Amino acid sequence: MPQPFLTAEWRYLAMLNYVADPKLLAPLVPAGTELDFDSGKTFVSVVGFLFLDTRVMGLPIPFHRSFEELNLRFYVRRKAAEGWRRGVTFVRELVPRHAIAFVAQKFYDEPYSAAALRHRIQRGSDFLTVEYQWRLRNAWETLGMTATGEPRESAAGSHEEFITEHYWGYTARRSKGTSEYAVEHPRWRFWPAETWRLEADLAALYGERFVGTLSAEPASAFIAEGSRILVRPRATELA
Repeated sequence: MPQPFLTAEWRYLAMLNYVADPKLLAPLVPAGTELDFDSGKTFVSVVGFLFLDTRVMGLPIPFHRSFEELNLRFYVRRKAAEGWRRGVTFVRELVPRHAIAFVAQKFYDEPYSAAALRHRIQRGSDFLTVEYQWRLRNAWETLGMTATGEPRESAAGSHEEFITEHYWGYTARRSKGTSEYAVEHPRWRFWPAETWRLEADLAALYGERFVGTLSAEPASAFIAEGSRILVRPRATELA
């Protein structure tokens, strides 16, 4: 087994999930994959989370070990010899360090860019508040959620399982083909969000094509607890 490319902890994933028209996503589906459906619907998710104790090829990078990420993703799958590989692909990913964005672009062709980000996490005995902010055009924008109680296990076949339990990443490469890489982590517990807010210039952040979808009422909102994760080196290009 090759050495992992990246190890880290992903924590407090605020996941805001919207039903999307398959025709909207079809032009963005990486070659060799197809859209994945949950109960006959396709979804996009705005996700904010913490990257902690990040190591590349086993080495900690000074000043780049802990940071925030915000992304817009949707869900695809690929038929492999052992069966379906369920994965995600990204529309845009924001991180606060140019070096992080450069590495992701260089080695995985991921659509990363750098922006100022910050977060606020408050967890008490019976409540949780999660807030991620990013600066766009000199204004701070926000993804925030609140929850109460203890995190839950996702049931087999549930919507929460569909959103959280994808273990492959797919990227349409600048050259012909698609990158495939494995992401390993245990099943995540989650808190259903009691309140949520997304305050952003959606056209500037993700393009006009997503404004209608992301302006609608979300299908679900929850906070995934997260865990330690491992990202394998990307595979050779898929057809």
